[in-house]
Amino acid sequence: MALRREYVRLLSVKVAEGLQKQEMIAVPENLDLAEQLFQVMDKEINLEHRIDEEVRTLLNQYQDQMRQSGASYQEMFKLIKNKLVKERKLVL
Repeated sequence: MALRREYVRLLSVKVAEGLQKQEMIAVPENLDLAEQLFQVMDKEINLEHRIDEEVRTLLNQYQDQMRQSGASYQEMFKLIKNKLVKERKLVL
C-alpha cells in the first residue's frame, strides 16, 4: 500500500522537528530539513512503483512472444520484478 504524499510530507516535518528538538542534529538556518527528508522519503516510497512501471514496459515489448508461448502475464511480472530487485539489491 502506497503512502499518500501529504502523509509523507507530514511525516518528514515531524521527523525534522523531532531531531532538532532533541538536539540530535544541527541544521543550518538556510536548510529546509523537512523538505530534504521529504525528497528522500518520497523517492524511496515510490521505488516499487518505478520498478513496476519498468516491468510493465519490458513485458509490453515481449507480449506477442508471451502469447505464443502461453506465458502468464502475472507470473512473468512477478519473476521479472523479483529478478530486477535482486540484481539491483533493492529492498521493497
